[in-house]
Amino acid sequence: MRTIDVYIIKKFLGTFFFTLILLIFIVIVFDISEKIDDFLRHDAPLKAIIFDYYLNFVPYFINLFSYLLTFIAVIFFTSRMASDSEIIAILSSGISFRRLMFPYFISAAALGLLSFFLANFIIPYTNRSMFAFEKKYINDPREFTDQNIHKQLSPGTFIYMENFNTHTNAGWKFSLEKFVNKELVYKLKGERIEWDSLRLRWQITNYYFRSISGMSESIVKGVKMDTVLPFKPTDFTEDIEEVKIMNYFVLREHIEDKELRGDPDVIKYQVKKYERIAFPFATLILTVIGVSVSSRKVRGGIGFHLGLGLALTFIYILFMQIFTVFATFGDLPPLIAVWIPNIIFGFIALFLFRIAPK
Repeated sequence: MRTIDVYIIKKFLGTFFFTLILLIFIVIVFDISEKIDDFLRHDAPLKAIIFDYYLNFVPYFINLFSYLLTFIAVIFFTSRMASDSEIIAILSSGISFRRLMFPYFISAAALGLLSFFLANFIIPYTNRSMFAFEKKYINDPREFTDQNIHKQLSPGTFIYMENFNTHTNAGWKFSLEKFVNKELVYKLKGERIEWDSLRLRWQITNYYFRSISGMSESIVKGVKMDTVLPFKPTDFTEDIEEVKIMNYFVLREHIEDKELRGDPDVIKYQVKKYERIAFPFATLILTVIGVSVSSRKVRGGIGFHLGLGLALTFIYILFMQIFTVFATFGDLPPLIAVWIPNIIFGFIALFLFRIAPK
C-alpha cells in the first residue's frame, strides 16, 4: 500500500472509533439516568451494573450503529480532506478516483467483517449476561403464547389448545392429531391437560381417542390419563429477546424447528437471520455513497456534507423498517425484504460514484 492508503485508513478508522467512543459514553449516561430508579429499587450491585450489563452492552451498541457511524466517519474526514484540497491534490497526482476508493474499501470491509462476527458469534454470548441482569434488576421481557395454540410436533402430527396458563402449566380443549398420507389415523382429545413436574409427564382429563385403520375405527374414553408427549410447558413461552442470544448456527436450527412446528412468528426470526448478513454489506454501500458525496469541494463545506449524509442514512433506516414490517405482517419474503434497502442504495451508490469528481 502507498503512504496515501495508510493515511486514509488511519483517518477512516480513527474517526470511526473516536466517534464511537464518544457516542457510547453519551448513550451510557442517558441509559443510567433512565434506569437509575430500577437499579436502586432492586439493589443492583455496582459490580454487576458495570461488568454484567454495560460492559456487555458495548459490543451490542457497536454492531447496532456500525453502518451509521461508518457513514458519518467517511463523510466527516473526507469532507475535511476535500475542504483542505487534499482530494484535488491526490487526483492531480495521477491517482484515479477508483484507486482512491481502495483504502476506503479496505477499512469498510474490516468494519463489515467486525459487524458480521459481532452479530453472529460475539454478541449472542455477551447478551446472555446482559439479559440475565435485565430480568433480575430491570424487567422480564418474556411473552406468553396462551391463546389458540397450533403447533406441528413432527411431520403429520399436530396439536391444538384453546388456552394455556403458563403459571399453572395447564391447558384446555386439547387435541392431538396424526395424519398418514393426508389421512387421519389417530386423534386424542381432552377437556384439560396439565403438566406433572414431578413425574415429567402430562395428565389429560376427560379424554377420548380414536384410532382409524382403513374402514375400521376404535374409540376409547376415560376420566384421567397420564402420558408422555413430545413437548413441555416451556414450548408455550416465548422470549422476545431470545434471538439475540443465539449464534448463527443455533438461530438457523431454531428457525428450522419453528418451521416444523408451524409457528407463525418464524418470520421474525428469519428477518433477524438475514439482517445479520445484510447489515455488514450496508457498510460497504454507505461508504461508497459517503466518499462520492463528500469528495467534492463545495461552499457548504462539512456542514452540507454531514446534513446530506445524515438525510441519506435516515432514509436507509426508514426503508429497513418499512420493508421489515412488510415481511413480518405482509406477504413479502424475509430475504427480499431485508435486501431491498441494500439493492436500492447500491444503485444510488453506483450513480453517485459515476458523477463524483474524477
